[in-house]
Amino acid sequence: MHEVKEKKRAGIDTAAIRAAAKNFDDGAVTVGYQADRKEIIAMLNDALATELVCILRYKRHYYTATGLQNGPIKAEFLQHAQEEQGHADLLAERIVQLNGKPDFNPATLIERSHAEYDDSDDIQAMIKANLIAERVAVESYRQMIEQIGETDPTTRHMLVGIMAMEEEHADDMRDLLA
Repeated sequence: MHEVKEKKRAGIDTAAIRAAAKNFDDGAVTVGYQADRKEIIAMLNDALATELVCILRYKRHYYTATGLQNGPIKAEFLQHAQEEQGHADLLAERIVQLNGKPDFNPATLIERSHAEYDDSDDIQAMIKANLIAERVAVESYRQMIEQIGETDPTTRHMLVGIMAMEEEHADDMRDLLA
């Protein structure tokens, strides 16, 4: 009895929360979700397209970079491709949690991506293209985080983590240019 009074004093309506929780169709999205779900899903799908283009760019650079002296750079490209794949997986999973459908359509990836694809053959041009793409990703995630604000803490937290890794990638590419 004491616990119930405590919850009501704190402004929590346990009965309403329990009743709303019985709506199984909404999965993880509860009545308290404050963001525009369709807008967030569209934003996340554009970020997903960006990550997929980045995976493809890094993989191409990994496979086409030549020369014994470029072994460490190739390894960095491969590592970044794998980490970008992790970002894509997080984004797709969150889209599904928000009752959306992740858009993996290859026909529209480039137009939806914030970053560009690059098919350079020169190692320095590859590094520069990747640095630019990482800087684009950092700024894109920063703007998404700002737009979401406090309306969707779970998505915001995920994007902050991805952005931190994109910042590391940008630093790695800058260091490779030196």
